[in-house]
Amino acid sequence: MEPFFEDEHDEFRRAVRTFIEREVQPNLAAWDEAHLVDREFFRKAGAAGLLGTAVPEEYGGGGVDDFRFNMIIGEEFARVGASGAGLSLTLHNDIVQPYLLHYANDEQKARWLPGFVSGDIVTAIGMTEPDAGSDVAGIKTSAIRDGDDYLVNGAKTFITNGIHADLVITAVKTDPKERHRGISLIGIERGMEGFSRPRKLDKIGLDSQDTAELLFEDVRVPVANLLGSEGEGFGYLMRNLAQERLSVAVWAIPAAQYAVDLTVDHCNNRMAFGEPLTKLQNTRFVLAELQTEISVGRAFVQECVRELNAGVLTAEKAAMAKWWTTEMHQRCVDRCLQLHGGYGYMREYPIARAYLDTRVTTIYAGTTEIMKEIIGRAVVGGTLRSP
Repeated sequence: MEPFFEDEHDEFRRAVRTFIEREVQPNLAAWDEAHLVDREFFRKAGAAGLLGTAVPEEYGGGGVDDFRFNMIIGEEFARVGASGAGLSLTLHNDIVQPYLLHYANDEQKARWLPGFVSGDIVTAIGMTEPDAGSDVAGIKTSAIRDGDDYLVNGAKTFITNGIHADLVITAVKTDPKERHRGISLIGIERGMEGFSRPRKLDKIGLDSQDTAELLFEDVRVPVANLLGSEGEGFGYLMRNLAQERLSVAVWAIPAAQYAVDLTVDHCNNRMAFGEPLTKLQNTRFVLAELQTEISVGRAFVQECVRELNAGVLTAEKAAMAKWWTTEMHQRCVDRCLQLHGGYGYMREYPIARAYLDTRVTTIYAGTTEIMKEIIGRAVVGGTLRSP
């Protein structure tokens, strides 16, 4: 079988691993305590070539639209338990980047993409609102045309990179009377009068990832910051959700493997009844089951990445990958913590932090229940069948 990764991916992996060893691991404890990474983290990631691998070379990017490079970043951050910091980059690369590449015009690309690649412009996406999560069409943030500007009013919540963001791709209602057809995407930039960040949210996990509330009070945003066409925002969001959900699935596999690796090490060194825990059959059976599930998940995720690169990944298949891998990840970490015994309940142990970090994965980017609804409708409708 043709190998999944090629020589250039191996070289990139070495570069990512070196970056993490030098710039992430020494700072991780301080970032966790501050509940966000240093602003300079993004610039250093840009200098190391970790941002915008798919951005055309004319804007300073790598010029290679291959999601395997994105995948490697997630794998390497998860491998050392740095999920919070790593997700700050994957939000930038995996989720925001496609909007800029596919819907920004030439003037917007020239204005935003060089900074996106260098890390001078940190990005976020403003979709979720206090009263609108899975129901994207129910958003209330409005952008009413006023001459050459939009006047934006509303609020967003649970926004990753919300504190550091210099550019927020924001879902707004340009026609509040409509649901889906009233949604547009506009770029709201740091420093625009009336744009504030009232609160950095206090999460139970992913400590170093900054998550914030955003508030827009009569913010004047130039019409020149509209992405694509007015009223087409809902379609743009739906087309990009498959990659966003696959990004979460990609992360779940190495994060689950990290938990198993921690547990094998602990059980090899923890004695019970005069012998290491790994000498007990139950321990080996649990680890065997978990490693099998991880291997099955990895094969399916790699298949999905191949299809994404080929432009044929469906929303239903991405939903399958998202719900199954994240539920597997949670089961895995829970069972690994159990094998740690009382030590697993102590925050000083990495497995405890992994347990807290994983809880949100079945919620963000679409809950497990929404994923199953997407798949179930296709099954009932006869559009999703095995080959």
